[in-house]
Amino acid sequence: MLRIVAILALAPFLVSASQPAAESVVKKHAAAVDAKIAAEMPDLIKLYEHLHANPEVSMVEVETAARMADELRKAGYEVTQKVGGTGVVGVMKNGPGPTLLLRADMDGLPVKEQTGLKYASMKTMKDRNGNLVPTMHACGHDIHMTSLVGTARTLAALKDKWSGTLVLIMQPGEEIGAGANAMLADGLFKRFPKPDACLAFHVHAQEPAGKILYTEGTAMANVDSVDVIVKGVGGHGSSPESCVDPIVLAAKIVLDLQTIVSRELKPGEPGVVTVGSIHGGTKHNIIPSEVKLQLTVRSLNDKTRDQILKSIERIVKAAAVGMRAPEPAVKVRLEEFTPATVNDPALTKKTMSLLREYLPEDMVKARPPVMGGEDFGRYGHTGIPICMFFLGTIGEERMANVNSPLPSLHSDGYAPVAEPSITAGVKAMSLAALNLLDAK
Repeated sequence: MLRIVAILALAPFLVSASQPAAESVVKKHAAAVDAKIAAEMPDLIKLYEHLHANPEVSMVEVETAARMADELRKAGYEVTQKVGGTGVVGVMKNGPGPTLLLRADMDGLPVKEQTGLKYASMKTMKDRNGNLVPTMHACGHDIHMTSLVGTARTLAALKDKWSGTLVLIMQPGEEIGAGANAMLADGLFKRFPKPDACLAFHVHAQEPAGKILYTEGTAMANVDSVDVIVKGVGGHGSSPESCVDPIVLAAKIVLDLQTIVSRELKPGEPGVVTVGSIHGGTKHNIIPSEVKLQLTVRSLNDKTRDQILKSIERIVKAAAVGMRAPEPAVKVRLEEFTPATVNDPALTKKTMSLLREYLPEDMVKARPPVMGGEDFGRYGHTGIPICMFFLGTIGEERMANVNSPLPSLHSDGYAPVAEPSITAGVKAMSLAALNLLDAK
């Protein structure tokens, strides 16, 4: 049923989905887009450096949201703040036609930056739980926001070249999988024009600046966060026979969990079970009474997701029985669940056909699904067609240095090259929007 709904929702765009229409958009509008972006770029670079130096972590993006709201207002959009917490919505109505949503996310990560950039973040702040943490835009959301601001300015300046409604959102809390759900729950598709399609891009940390990668269909994984509290019987480290050691039990569980993907999933079926955090004990000679584990679980479909989560609970509880330990607690944090990102094939084809016409052939490439997660997928799970692509952000010199591995996203060393990454992001989003809102 969702697939039928998605096709019907995309119908306003598919009417003009032929190749000649896509080709004409580039011929008609590329020069004007390029000129507008070139004029805006000095100011956009300043904005980017400000955002990079002043990140805020998930769901407390107060100053960032205020700045984004101000930027959209100055560009001519009707702006609403505090949607789903700190979310920002900008609307521009420009005659009859379809409604298109463009999205950027705002939150940084609790990471201490080590890039050495002149505008590197030195900031610390309290997260939503009151913990003091360092902050860094280690996932490129500063590139996303700057590019969306540039796109907002470009499309506002070229209103005579498109017809329809634009809904631009600056979303909080992507890094904890909560922001999209919060905005939807706060009436994003009821209080504001409901989109016929949604577009977004995400930075890529291992590809050259300006290169675009995409996937038709399932592009990114389901993401679950699981908390496990391993319980034992504490005591003196010199008398283990009188205790039940939860550290030993936790170590066994960590190893046993690795058999889920290797021995319980069909070969070739993607799945990930990673123990990202393990904490227990206070002193050399004390056996503690509990150890806490934090897991991230990735899957590409609901059947595999259900199988992995059930296997985790079974393995954890069985290990405890084997060591005469109290029953452990296993909690799947459903409030942080991120569903798979499934790109609509028709919308993706239309958008990538346009970008292939505009960019060199080797700069637009298909790729298989990845096990990363993105809560942009939630908008698609409402039945609205979505397309998220990836944008390379690494400079030529850095790409050529084969002796130094490239830092991944979420690394304290990730340093995207602002130019030409931002120009590429603004051009791709602006042309994609014009392609879908083309005024005949």
